[in-house]
Amino acid sequence: MTDLSTVTSTDIAFDLAEIPFSVRGSWLDISPVIGTHQVSDALHLVSHVTGMNAVVRLTPVVPGATPARVDATASRVAWTAGDGRVEAAFEHPGAVRFRGRELGMRFSASDELTPFTGGYLFTDPVDGAITLTSYETGRRYRFTVLAGAAEVVGDGLLGSGAREVAFGADDPWEVRVEQTEAGVRPLGATAPFDDLVRHRRAEFAAYCSGLLAGAAATPTAVKAAYVLWSATVEPGGFVGREAVLMSKHWMDKVWSWDHCFNALALAPLDPEAALDQFLLPFDHQDAGGALPDSVTHSEVLYNFVKPPIHGWAFRLLRERVSTPFDDGALRLVYRRLSAWTRFWLDSRRAPGHALPYYQHGNDSGWDNATLFDRDRVVESPDLAAFLILQLDELARLALELGESAAEWEDERIALERALFEQLWAGDRFVARSVASGRPSSSTSLLGALPIVLGERLPADIAAALAAAVESHLTPWGPATELPGSPEYTADGYWRGPVWAPSTHLIVDGLRRAGHAGTADRVASAFLAACERSGFAENFDALTGDGLRDRAYTWTAAVYLLLAAHRPSGER
Repeated sequence: MTDLSTVTSTDIAFDLAEIPFSVRGSWLDISPVIGTHQVSDALHLVSHVTGMNAVVRLTPVVPGATPARVDATASRVAWTAGDGRVEAAFEHPGAVRFRGRELGMRFSASDELTPFTGGYLFTDPVDGAITLTSYETGRRYRFTVLAGAAEVVGDGLLGSGAREVAFGADDPWEVRVEQTEAGVRPLGATAPFDDLVRHRRAEFAAYCSGLLAGAAATPTAVKAAYVLWSATVEPGGFVGREAVLMSKHWMDKVWSWDHCFNALALAPLDPEAALDQFLLPFDHQDAGGALPDSVTHSEVLYNFVKPPIHGWAFRLLRERVSTPFDDGALRLVYRRLSAWTRFWLDSRRAPGHALPYYQHGNDSGWDNATLFDRDRVVESPDLAAFLILQLDELARLALELGESAAEWEDERIALERALFEQLWAGDRFVARSVASGRPSSSTSLLGALPIVLGERLPADIAAALAAAVESHLTPWGPATELPGSPEYTADGYWRGPVWAPSTHLIVDGLRRAGHAGTADRVASAFLAACERSGFAENFDALTGDGLRDRAYTWTAAVYLLLAAHRPSGER
């Protein structure tokens, strides 16, 4: 059982407008973010089982006109006003406990029920349970009153009208709110509220101690660990393994390259969880070997793919785990990685061409990068570089497993030759239109991403790529579009802002190519952006401001990966 000793260093405070309150394994959170770029003036209990849906609005019942202050830590949320206090803590991944003293709370659902939307509130005659059904989530929310008395408004109501479960401020009260399916029996009696808080605090402290191996336990590092811990969900729907979502805001999916960075961060803590995270998209590999674009509880999308960084990632993953993967795991990865690689070599190479192609910027993960402005269907240097590393890893795995590596080695040699002969323009890499053969005209950082080849690069090309990275480098990291370019846009997605995945790929490649000084400067700048602005989806390259969602897991993961190599004098 988890040690319940009090741990204060990891029970960090954070802003709920920035990071939702949740717990490892849960599809629920408490947050003011209730939809895509939609922020409420009140906190809500939010579910992610069918996308992001606000279930109930949480409104403190404050005597007089004193507004309630909200504070959040890894183990609890608290609303306080005067001497009154309401607290919330996760009892288990599917249930949240609330208690109040001299402060009440209204749990308010949608005020309209139609045949297709809204919540239906009723009291079950079998046991008197207060139950809210939600069309949006397809789940039930059971209110089990543990102390005090609840007022039920809108019991059995159809059509318009208030629907809420309310507790007053006069008497102490406590309630469990549990997300269930129709036939699932409710929880029985469990630990006292204060024990739940201590348990969650110790549970998160144990998670931190493993996750932060090699990194200083600074407040920013602990917050990064919390972002990963709280965005983790248990298996459900199409998600057949424990998974780290990109976020428990509106980006509540696993995309088929973000999972690699999260797996790398998890490796020192839990090799099994890291392998599950790595393999999750492969569970939905199609008959042609392609990975889906994204996976979440209630959908799998196949309209695009994501770049094949998986060979690169698996090699690093094996270097980071404390316990080597067994033969069965290696054989599974080998089969999946083989099919994924053959997809690119068989289905994404035009007849007579040596290089594979992207069909759209979305396939590269750099959706709107300027490299795709002139042509969308292009043979891109980053794609060839990733596949070279993936073929190298397949050859290594084949030899370990007693298989022939000749197929992979031959393909790697041919692809490497084509990359340097066809896409190296003497001073830089270019992409090339599959249809016309014309080169891209771009000042995108994407052209420098072959630096990921590291020691495989000729020294002069490695030096040119390192110089290209330097030209994109700002005090907050490498801008994805050259600052000063006419196409540079401060909040332009992949046309300017600093991103975590490109930063990590570049830092790793620079180190292995012998340009450690440049790698350190890139890493330090990115760490500074996170320490200033949280774990945003991306950052304004010139100001360091965090853009959009500030609870992105791959940003938190890359922060931890880079912080583990930070010189001790900079910590």
